[in-house]
Amino acid sequence: MGCSGCSTGRGCSTASNGLPGGCKNNGSCGAGGCNKLNVFDWLANMELPSGQAVCDIVEIRFKNSRKGFYRNVNALQLNVGDVVAVEATGGHDIGVISISGELVRLQMKKRNVKSDSEEIKKVYRKAKQVDIEKWQEAQGLEQETMYRARTCAVKLNLQMKISDVEYQGDRTKAVFYYTAEDRVDFRELIKVLADEFKVRIEMRQIGARQEAGRLGAIGSCGRELCCSTWLTDFRSVSTSAARYQQLSLNPLKLAGQCGKLKCCLNFELDSYMDALHDFPEVNNVKLETERGRAFHQKTDIFRRTMFFSYTHEPDNFIPLPVARVKEIMEMNKNSVKPDDLLIKMTPKVIEKKPDYENVVGQDSLTRFDKSKKPKSKSKKRNGPPNPNKPAGAANPNANKNVGGPNPNKPNPANAPNTPNRPNNPNNPNRPNNNRPRPNNNRPRPNNSNPTNTTNPNNPPQNP
Repeated sequence: MGCSGCSTGRGCSTASNGLPGGCKNNGSCGAGGCNKLNVFDWLANMELPSGQAVCDIVEIRFKNSRKGFYRNVNALQLNVGDVVAVEATGGHDIGVISISGELVRLQMKKRNVKSDSEEIKKVYRKAKQVDIEKWQEAQGLEQETMYRARTCAVKLNLQMKISDVEYQGDRTKAVFYYTAEDRVDFRELIKVLADEFKVRIEMRQIGARQEAGRLGAIGSCGRELCCSTWLTDFRSVSTSAARYQQLSLNPLKLAGQCGKLKCCLNFELDSYMDALHDFPEVNNVKLETERGRAFHQKTDIFRRTMFFSYTHEPDNFIPLPVARVKEIMEMNKNSVKPDDLLIKMTPKVIEKKPDYENVVGQDSLTRFDKSKKPKSKSKKRNGPPNPNKPAGAANPNANKNVGGPNPNKPNPANAPNTPNRPNNPNNPNRPNNNRPRPNNNRPRPNNSNPTNTTNPNNPPQNP
């Protein structure tokens, strides 16, 4: 995880070994540098049209989120991350280039800075090693200077909070950033600080949001604060933004690190306003029904559902779609009361579907299982004999169903040691199976050969 917000204010090219020197992360910075408010130069690889001069203005960043535009009057070859010495009040200052090239024109247009303005100061040169060492010594004194300045303010009974101190690069000036609710007379404090630190003193008042943006922190969302990473336009946030988004007005949850309402409440406010445009105004309107009067409880914007409750049943929340609420309100305007808030629906008959549906061409898992068919007890009678077959080979089982004895199968009635099966006394109508059956093996005439026709293959039989 790369850093973004090193308090030293040094760029990635300040270290002697070429690694980032601000956070000492050994070259694993994932934020593009150790700076706050980083800007991606998406115009870096684009060529300029013929005849157009390169922009001679660069954007330089100082400690925390302070930035400024400076003119490259000496036509130096400047790149992002270079440490340069620039013009300052009563001396020079040291900063790091954050943007160069054509993207600077867009940033100046965004901040309403004209390219021909006389307020744009100059870039002197690239910082030397002596300038960088002196700059680093001044930065080492900032933390101790802030604590001592706070002690002096408490002794003078000033209602102010000194949140940050920034030394100029040549160590001849110090800027003290403070926050206060009312006007503060700090003339006596300036005299004390000037005698204490032997530098020129400048007091600069900032707001609570600017203070959080300069110091930086981790928000409740788990990410770095928007004001310290990319947000530069601080707009006022009111409690109505939380009401439109159906949020509970809990100051512990809605307040940010600065103690004010979170800036992110304005990010999705327009989407909520567009979604609520179709919802009816029911704050002071009550729905009249035959069952009773109903009042509005809450609204679910995402599901487009409004919850109502009867006056005699305030704990029973009834969800209604937006179209139904508009319908009831229109009926009440025409002095018509519906029977109930909900529409009575006739029950639908649901057809029972089979448990298994072959919707994708799948077969049953038991398609290869062989079902055991019960053996039929009824005996089939043979049909008429085939005239083309011999008399003895017409049907091998021809004598099985006639009722006579089968020569190939022993007769169970004549088998030894076979007891006769008694009759069933519970069923008197069942016939006795042990009585002998008549022999019905009578010869049948052969209709295929008439008696007056002589067949050479079948000699006539004696009468």
